[in-house]
Amino acid sequence: MSETVIRHVEAADAEALQQMHTHHDVYHSTLQIPHPSMDMWHERVMRKPNRRQLVACIGDRVVGHLVLDVMENPRRSHVATFGISIASEFQNRGVGSALMREMVDLCDNWLRVERIELTVFVDNPGAMGLYRKFGFEVEGTGKNYALRNGEYVDAYYMARMKSV
Repeated sequence: MSETVIRHVEAADAEALQQMHTHHDVYHSTLQIPHPSMDMWHERVMRKPNRRQLVACIGDRVVGHLVLDVMENPRRSHVATFGISIASEFQNRGVGSALMREMVDLCDNWLRVERIELTVFVDNPGAMGLYRKFGFEVEGTGKNYALRNGEYVDAYYMARMKSV
């Protein structure tokens, strides 16, 4: 397999991201809904303050996406949240680890982020394993956190504190 290259998202990536998120295995594990529109993805890849978006590419193909939001509230400006998605056929191939490594480096060394937070569905052990690999710990459970396939699903709140 070719090397995974991590770079900032570009406007031209909207179509690839839209296609990636049409797959059940991708939207099932995220807060996305089926049938995402191109207009929505064109809007999402626009540059916004306090937001960083990374994509993972193998060859010319976008195979992963990570969105990092640094809090705007001055009292929480040391905190960031993120979401990550990997193309179905590239899951469990190191793409998530490559995106996470780059995101953690940005937070620890460039953005003055001391705490990174996320939510993950309780029935997603692969994602939880990835997050634990990078120092995230479960801090709580959100009961009936989100609707998925007509049923409410719980989610874990996880966080990572910067090592000093």
